[in-house]
Amino acid sequence: MAGGFVSQTPGVRNYNYKLTPKVFVTCFIGAFGGLIFGYDLGISGGVTSMEPFLEEFFPYVHKKMKSAHENEYCRFNSQLLTLFTSSLYVAALVSSLFASTITRVFGRKWSMFLGGFTFFIGSAFNGFAQNFAMLLIGRILLGFGVGFANQSVPVYLSEMAPPNLRGAFNNGFQVAIIFGIVVATIINYFTAQMKGNIGWRISLGLACVPSVMIMIGALVLPDTPNSLIERGYTEEAKEMLQSIRGTTEVEEEFQDLVDASEESKQVKHPWKNILLPRYRPQLIMTCFIPFFQQLTGINVITFYAPVLFQTLGFGSKASLLSAMVTGIIELLCTFVSVFTVDRFGRRVLFLQGGIQMLISQIAIGAMIGVKFGVAGTGNIGKSDANLIVALICIYVAGFAWSWGPLGWLVPSEISPLEIRSAAQAINVAVNMFFTFLVAQLFLTMLCHMKFGLFFFFACFVFIMTIFIYLMLPETKNVPIEEMNRVWKAHWFWGKFIPDEAVSKGAAEMQQKSV
Repeated sequence: MAGGFVSQTPGVRNYNYKLTPKVFVTCFIGAFGGLIFGYDLGISGGVTSMEPFLEEFFPYVHKKMKSAHENEYCRFNSQLLTLFTSSLYVAALVSSLFASTITRVFGRKWSMFLGGFTFFIGSAFNGFAQNFAMLLIGRILLGFGVGFANQSVPVYLSEMAPPNLRGAFNNGFQVAIIFGIVVATIINYFTAQMKGNIGWRISLGLACVPSVMIMIGALVLPDTPNSLIERGYTEEAKEMLQSIRGTTEVEEEFQDLVDASEESKQVKHPWKNILLPRYRPQLIMTCFIPFFQQLTGINVITFYAPVLFQTLGFGSKASLLSAMVTGIIELLCTFVSVFTVDRFGRRVLFLQGGIQMLISQIAIGAMIGVKFGVAGTGNIGKSDANLIVALICIYVAGFAWSWGPLGWLVPSEISPLEIRSAAQAINVAVNMFFTFLVAQLFLTMLCHMKFGLFFFFACFVFIMTIFIYLMLPETKNVPIEEMNRVWKAHWFWGKFIPDEAVSKGAAEMQQKSV
């Protein structure tokens, strides 16, 4: 493709590159890893609202759902039902810790392949499930797949993308997640209208399709230059870098990658070293960003949108349709981040999205409180119901161009090579742990906290927006291996970064400019 580009960020290296078809294709295929996560996020909530599925595995919940005297807030409250959804994320948490070693030793692509393979086996268990035990085994296998994919794909995309476009390419992972959610909600809408048990079986069994896509994609993908250097394939790494950058003038970037790899090899215990003060910014961010991402409350919408809409008085078909609409809105708005994250930066999107989510959540909680009160009784009119759906769409849009994609992008781009696999494993583990907690506790929290649950999540959105404003420096256009300069310049994190972590790079830059 025409045109060369040079990073203009002051204080960091400038790398020459062109936008090549190869980098587009590899990042597009690599982003397939998000499909399996997204499909599961979208499919589980719809399936748990299908009457044949509830009759088969959760008859107690089905009986409560049909009761005319049940409190609206507590209609779906069941720890066993939420375990069906949340068990996946415990498995993903555990597998992400193993995945960091596989990603480092064998490369990013084989971690992606293993994720697709285990997800495929899990989809078969779920599609042919005859009892709750088969469902649970299937969910655990799906979780292993999600853990491997979520650990490797964001790192793969960040390492393959040019520095000035790393945000846009990495956000392809979030686009794939949301696309998977939309496809799942569409499938749920049609399978819910099928008679008998065939509908939910098709919904769960079709998870094999995105898993096959990621397996095939992993087989044809090249590995990243960073990973090749890390595993001793220096010449292949240089050729790959030239191929994806569209130029033979890659000496400066290649040498930076080699230097970073040499430094990383001196770190024998990345899990121990990430606890050192010099890596304190990365450790805090890889813990707090996924923590806050889940406490936005987005998975209340993603997991249980059909259940939530039925709680608000929607019919079964209307609730699935409303969930499909919110999914499409989220997909379209994710592209806003793709096209703006490298222009306006991470902080602007984080802060704007946080404010938008905060206002809409307060409005949703207030409306539900007025209509249902604390007792959970009452009716909601069509116009009010449509307004709530609109407010949910505004909330989802704010998440889609801020905490959704950036929650994966920022942790994957801020860590030096010597701790990158460990940092990403922590990121995924924290994300999956709090995803599990939200999934497991939401229906119980809704039953006990009522409309106050939305104010609960709004409080966290307020706290995380302040956190980003104070603690996260801007990282757009900064090469991954030069990220220490950003932390050193920060008002708080600078004291943790030793001078030699940036002075070495400055000396090298000065030497090369002579």
